[in-house]
Amino acid sequence: MMSLRGIRGAVTANEDTPEAILGATRRLLEAILAENRSLRPEDMASVFFTVTDDLHAAYPAQAGREIGWHTVPMMCSREIPVPGGLERCIRVMILWNTELSQQDVHPVYLDEAARLRP
Repeated sequence: MMSLRGIRGAVTANEDTPEAILGATRRLLEAILAENRSLRPEDMASVFFTVTDDLHAAYPAQAGREIGWHTVPMMCSREIPVPGGLERCIRVMILWNTELSQQDVHPVYLDEAARLRP
């Protein structure tokens, strides 16, 4: 039976430039695809990106389009500015129609964002 599952992930960008934001986001999305091998764009219901207040040079969704996710609905927004929160962080939530159980869906946290998931 097909269910809607969420795949979470996060990465940090080295600086607030389009190259750094898009490069980090591409690495994150490619790592998510590698960890969840049956994930295909046609099975994605939507993808939500958030960025911290210190990132505003590019939309992370552009990286999704650059890897071929042209028909996937994507949206970007700001992360809640929690005091002491991780800086230059890009987070993603992919909503995926799949037959896998939630336990078989693998989140990915890269670079400084790895500390968000013990």
